[in-house]
Amino acid sequence: MHDKRATHGVRPVPEHEVNIAPPSKWLMLAEGRAWAEYAAFFVSMPWLRRLPKGDGQPVVVIPGFGGSDLSTLPLRRLLGRLGYAAHGWELGRNIGMNTRIKHALARSVESLHDRHGQTVSLIGWSLGGVYAREMARYAPEHVRQVITLGSPINGHPSANNVAVLFHMANRGRQVNLDWESFQKRRVPPPVPCTAIYSKSDGIVAWQCSREEPAPHTESVGVLSSHFGLAVNPLVLTIIADRLAQPEGGWKPYRSKAWHKRLIHAEHPLTTT
Repeated sequence: MHDKRATHGVRPVPEHEVNIAPPSKWLMLAEGRAWAEYAAFFVSMPWLRRLPKGDGQPVVVIPGFGGSDLSTLPLRRLLGRLGYAAHGWELGRNIGMNTRIKHALARSVESLHDRHGQTVSLIGWSLGGVYAREMARYAPEHVRQVITLGSPINGHPSANNVAVLFHMANRGRQVNLDWESFQKRRVPPPVPCTAIYSKSDGIVAWQCSREEPAPHTESVGVLSSHFGLAVNPLVLTIIADRLAQPEGGWKPYRSKAWHKRLIHAEHPLTTT
């Protein structure tokens, strides 16, 4: 039995959140539609190039579990065309966090901050979003904002269809659920945080991919597969809008009239 009592400063997890189930097998099978989203990415490129432009700020894109920088290459190339200094995480394949990865990623973020003279925006896909939030918590003075894509940052850490793969990748060592630490990680870091999620995600339960309500957080729902989140044109529209905001001038995302039926923005504690 997990201890569901709140740790200091953390909202208690309601029973219905503790008991969130992984996405159904039908949603998991439907992940094959990601190929259509990749096709839509390339077909939409002339329009995507007209998205809001950047000011040269550095952006680090962290891949999801099992992925490498190759998986985020299309997103990073688009960001480069929009005027950002887009970087991969340059740490090989993502098979889980450890001390070496944490310190290397922290050094990379600090180096980019010093080289560009600007804070760094972090985009994390799936498990990569967990790392992005922890980097922002560890060194908020180096981070401008965090954007997560279908990341398991809330609810219950087992409400996904990758838990088995994670344990397989970590054979030879025991992988225990540190419930108290997970509870603490649910608290958003002290920088603007945008969580992008999809109710049709076949890998991570969508309820677990939303941010805790706070004045500097928001959760934005889209129609997407999990494996297509980093190339879905709707998601890219949101990412470009978030990155184009001036530093210190963060405001919640407002759905445009033409896509209100496709994008649902949640920011209950923000009044502006």
